[in-house]
Amino acid sequence: MSFTETVKNSPLLKKIAHRLLIPKNQHRPRLWVRLILNPFRHKRGKGSTIRFNTRLDLLPFNDFQIGAFSAIEEFSTVNNGVGAVIIGERTIIGMSNVIIGPVSIGNNVMLAQNIVVSGLNHGYEDVNVPPAEQEVSTKAIIISDDVWIGANSVITAGVTIGKHSVIGAGSVVTKSVPDYAVAAGNPARIIKKYNFESRTWERV
Repeated sequence: MSFTETVKNSPLLKKIAHRLLIPKNQHRPRLWVRLILNPFRHKRGKGSTIRFNTRLDLLPFNDFQIGAFSAIEEFSTVNNGVGAVIIGERTIIGMSNVIIGPVSIGNNVMLAQNIVVSGLNHGYEDVNVPPAEQEVSTKAIIISDDVWIGANSVITAGVTIGKHSVIGAGSVVTKSVPDYAVAAGNPARIIKKYNFESRTWERV
């Protein structure tokens, strides 16, 4: 068993490691983690750009990768505290996006502005405990290659968005979207699919 697995499997060691990495009552790593540990742990591809005002809440025990010639624009937040965040090549994460792992984003993906992509959910079932203090659950989000997601959309935990699909602005995506489809609305539903025989996008 690796050191990381040993820590994760021990509540006491996990608590100590958490306190070393994150100040009490805060949700972002300590400065020394961001400056010393993360640059050695996380991978940034050639020509990739992370803007100065991006908030990187990255911890060394989960992966963060950004591929070649990809960009994360200003005022976005990326958090890998409960799951890895993997961003492919030539992908744009637009302004003021929030990405909370576990999330995998493919190549040539466009995320417009003010999008939330979160693989995290808080428990709420115990009415005697505030949701903030209950156990969290995670389900991976997969955004395939060549996807375009419109502004102000929300992608919820466990969703897969298929290759070359489009999510309309303001959509709340609660179910997976197949390849070559257009989905829109709250909750999002499929409104178009690509017909390879006629080579046209057809309404569903």
